[in-house]
Order: sequence, then structure tokens, then C-alpha cells
Amino acid sequence: MAIYEMRTYTVIVGKMSEVTELYKSQGWPALGKHPQRLVGYFTGDIGALNQLIHIWKFNDDADRRAFWAGVYGDAEFMAFAAKLRPLLLSQENKLMMAAPWGSAP
Repeated sequence: MAIYEMRTYTVIVGKMSEVTELYKSQGWPALGKHPQRLVGYFTGDIGALNQLIHIWKFNDDADRRAFWAGVYGDAEFMAFAAKLRPLLLSQENKLMMAAPWGSAP
């Protein structure tokens, strides 16, 4: 059964435009080199201000761990991450499974 990982980054107030530009210029090009498992990236609007949320889909936990090991082993991604981290207040990760009714991405 597939698992979904939701990562929520809370960005320092006033730094979202920097984070957005950094993702567009360095983050996404680095992540795009790895097998795609991305469901989507989202930014908070009402109630979730200054948040960047991304959801990933994996076959299982082994698939998830192998994916992130590949990403974290990539020098280009780690250079991006070193620039991103000072712009973040916090990171929260949640692992989720689709409910047994309705649709799932």
C-alpha cells in the first residue's frame, strides 16, 4: 500500500519570496534529477501563512528511504539545502496512508 509523506516547512516571516526563488533556481532543478514521486508543492494562504508544503508518494517505507538517500547524497541538492535551511523556522514531516474509500493521488 502506498504511503504519502507531507513535509511542512515554516518559513521566516518575510522570507517566502527568497525561498520561492531558491526553489525555482536551485531546489527544483536538483530534485528533478531524481525519480519523480512528487504529488505537489503548495504554499499556505489563510491560516497557514509562511508555510511551504510538499507531498510525496512512495510505494512503501523502503522506497521512501531509498529516494531520500539518493536526494541527500546529491551534492547539488545539499548545496541548495544549505541555503534553504537558514530561511526556515521549522520542519514537520507526516507519513500518511490513503483512506480505504474515495480517490487518492
